[in-house]
Amino acid sequence: MKLIKKLFKSIKKLFVSIWKTIDKVIVVPITKFFLSITKAFSKNGKYLEKWMTKTNTLIFISLLMALATFFIVDNKSVMLSETSAEVIYDQPVNAIYNKEAYVVEGIPDKVDITLIGRKSDLYLARQISTHDVTLDLTDLKPGTHKVNLKYRQSLGSIDYKLDPSVVTVVIYPKKSNTKTITMDLLNDDKLDEKLFIQEVTPSVDEVYIKGAEHVLSKVATVRALLDVNNIPNPGVGDIEVKDIPLVAYDDRGNIIDVELVPSKINATVKITSPSKELPIKIIPKGSVVFGQAISTMTSDVSKITVYGDEEVLNNLNYIPVEIDVNDLKTDKEYSETIKKPTGIRAMSVNTINIKVTLEPEATREIADVRIKSENLANGLVVNAASQDDIMIPVIVKGVESVINSIDASSITASIDLSGLGEGEHEVEVKVTGNDERVNYTPKTKKVKIIIKKL
Repeated sequence: MKLIKKLFKSIKKLFVSIWKTIDKVIVVPITKFFLSITKAFSKNGKYLEKWMTKTNTLIFISLLMALATFFIVDNKSVMLSETSAEVIYDQPVNAIYNKEAYVVEGIPDKVDITLIGRKSDLYLARQISTHDVTLDLTDLKPGTHKVNLKYRQSLGSIDYKLDPSVVTVVIYPKKSNTKTITMDLLNDDKLDEKLFIQEVTPSVDEVYIKGAEHVLSKVATVRALLDVNNIPNPGVGDIEVKDIPLVAYDDRGNIIDVELVPSKINATVKITSPSKELPIKIIPKGSVVFGQAISTMTSDVSKITVYGDEEVLNNLNYIPVEIDVNDLKTDKEYSETIKKPTGIRAMSVNTINIKVTLEPEATREIADVRIKSENLANGLVVNAASQDDIMIPVIVKGVESVINSIDASSITASIDLSGLGEGEHEVEVKVTGNDERVNYTPKTKKVKIIIKKL
């Protein structure tokens, strides 16, 4: 019934189009012609009016209009009756087969349809929105087959040609397998810097993958792609995220086209905001001019709150800020940007102002600093070769008021035993202290030690 209504509407549009053409090409020009004659002979209007009212004149005009109408309609009819062709591009293909039992390769996504017929029929065919192209595989078994595509014609008076018209398909039995789901976070850098996704718990742990056996064997992993932008109202707490898409990948990261059941999952996202307050440690880099030493290093910020991974926070004891004091001659003020340690997402303060003052340098010797051994291999024990190799003196340089408060307990002397085995070895001594304003130098550069088995 709808098709008949469309046909009537199309026929009506055709006749309206013909009448508009007649009106534009014949009626309007003739009317303008006679109006111009009327104006030209306005002085003899009575004679013209008398001539126009004669029966013979009216018959002559009617005959001319009838002949003109005949030629136009006849020309239109010829044009509409001529055979023509029209191509309809990219029409979808509807493949018919048992999707639960089989997987089919070689089905084209789209085809082109060439319609051949009279222009009037093609005009009507264009008004019909459905162009149903089907590939019927219902009676075919697993294997390779050549199959004809079919087009359901809306008008029997039109011929058609499909491109392609025949396709080669391979039918496989559908197999299934299970894969553990791996969660992947996308755009996690878009999350508020003070927030941290601590845990993501998917609603299911495994997914069914279905497809041809040779395709399933390529699947290395199935990942749930959780886009942080899709987390509703992110904040501290447990938040449920729905409809997370699943994607199958091979071992090279290429997407594998298989059926996933389910194709989407839900997940619970646990968001925390771990933080820790840490002191600022100012670390001077380089050496000030000869004869001078750093007296004070003061900053307008002593502590800052940092946000990040909880494990990273547990291993941080301070936030270092380095300043360049090489060849510094006089007091100086610095404005430094605090660098985020690895694993830290946000800090309460990002810049710091530091004032450094200088005073004349003094020197002092600290005796009896005990040496500690580091990185000794398992199953070995180390002993000093002599009493002088157990404790050493250390030279400290700095402002007098600073170095006078230093004792052996605030200095660490160490030797690195990495890679050393049994026997006697001479190793280098390294010295550090807890005051960055002071320069520490071991008076004894190397010591002898003896390594034995336990």
